[in-house]
Amino acid sequence: MGEVLTPDICVIGAGAGGLSVAAGAAQMGAQVVLVEQGRMGGDCLNAGCVPSKTLIASARAARAVREAGRFGVHAGNPAVDGAKVFARIRETIAAIAPNDSVERFEGLGVRVIQAQARFTSPECVVAGDVEVRARRFVVAAGSKPAIPALPGLESVPYLTNETVFGLDAIPERLLVLGGGPIGIELAQAFRRLGTEVAVVEAAAILPREDPELADVVRRRLTHEGVGVFEGVRALRAERTGDGVALTLAGDGGETRLEGSRLLVAVGRVPACEGLGLEAAKIEADPQGIRVDARLRTSNPKVFAIGDVVDGPRFTHVANHHAGVVLKNILFRWPAKAASPAIPRVTYADPELAQVGLTEAEARAQGREIRILRLSLHDNDRARIDGQTEGLVKIVTTPRGKILGAGIVAAHAGELIGPWTLALSRKLGVGAIASAIAPYPTLGEAGKRAAGGFFAPMLFGERTRRIVRWLRRLG
Repeated sequence: MGEVLTPDICVIGAGAGGLSVAAGAAQMGAQVVLVEQGRMGGDCLNAGCVPSKTLIASARAARAVREAGRFGVHAGNPAVDGAKVFARIRETIAAIAPNDSVERFEGLGVRVIQAQARFTSPECVVAGDVEVRARRFVVAAGSKPAIPALPGLESVPYLTNETVFGLDAIPERLLVLGGGPIGIELAQAFRRLGTEVAVVEAAAILPREDPELADVVRRRLTHEGVGVFEGVRALRAERTGDGVALTLAGDGGETRLEGSRLLVAVGRVPACEGLGLEAAKIEADPQGIRVDARLRTSNPKVFAIGDVVDGPRFTHVANHHAGVVLKNILFRWPAKAASPAIPRVTYADPELAQVGLTEAEARAQGREIRILRLSLHDNDRARIDGQTEGLVKIVTTPRGKILGAGIVAAHAGELIGPWTLALSRKLGVGAIASAIAPYPTLGEAGKRAAGGFFAPMLFGERTRRIVRWLRRLG
């Protein structure tokens, strides 16, 4: 073995969470070693958030051209240049990449080692020919696409979110296996870019979301021509002469779908292989590394964050985790990871955003609840923009405590922000209802939905009696 390093913190993984820990710790004066065997920036930059939302932006532009006629602007059917669409994805990644680069982190004083990291003991990690004996370790190894045990899949050149953005042309016919957020986002995007698309989901699409909200997305997908096959099981995959086929089983018997490409999007699993967790006495299971509320593993010297931990696998969660471990490691502050106020967004059109409990989750807990709804048809900005599909749905207690909020609408990912703040600060629905929203904005929809909590009291018979009595006083 060659060099031996003894930093304050050794971070394993240069995805969103790992980079946040490394940058934050280094800028606060800690000695940091960062180990990454793959590309800096991890999944979010190279195969997740950045490329997928860039593709969605191109798809949104194609739809805008295609439907411009309803605004009195006639542009005709758009001509989609697939090579330029994928080139723009690569350009966007390249524009953001310097923020996550080796050069930037070395400039911050971080020692970057580009090699596989492996624990050889509870106190030591080996990366290449370097031995790292840090005071604390942070495992931020991320996740990878889950690959189902589907007969014949091994013989099919399938795509995942890690490979689909490497295409240089828009597929002619795309089969999407999996109706979760990744599958739905990419299915709609490719459909808008001219691909014939079919989504296959064993349960219902967006199974974690409120069915009332998910149904709005489902209707839009089918309206745009996406084939949605729900409640069916994929029996096998096979090559065809120029593509791939899936055989499905459902209530109506077997069905065969053919496409030019297959995208496997059935979820993600933690990337724990090769880390030597047993040597480090770190407990893990198929869902990820086990941690406590402070993100400490069974090895007191090791923390784990982001996708490698069982829980929501989002970039913003990884960044939140980074802040928690920095407080614990650098300041001995027993900070804990947040639980109820973590928002999530499916970036379909309309977007679907949720924070806190859904109606079904609240009822499953036996809570007494009130449901507040407002349709986007009742929002002036939505009518102006021609985006009236969707609704705001709020779950509260009978006394107005906010338990959860779900929004399916254009820009729902932006609109969920006030509800996330309200949940994290334990504000009641009155705080949203009393806020002043500029007119005309989509944000008024949330305020009006919140105001619905007080409508029975304000406009009921008791209020009318009070007004009549006061009128007599002159």
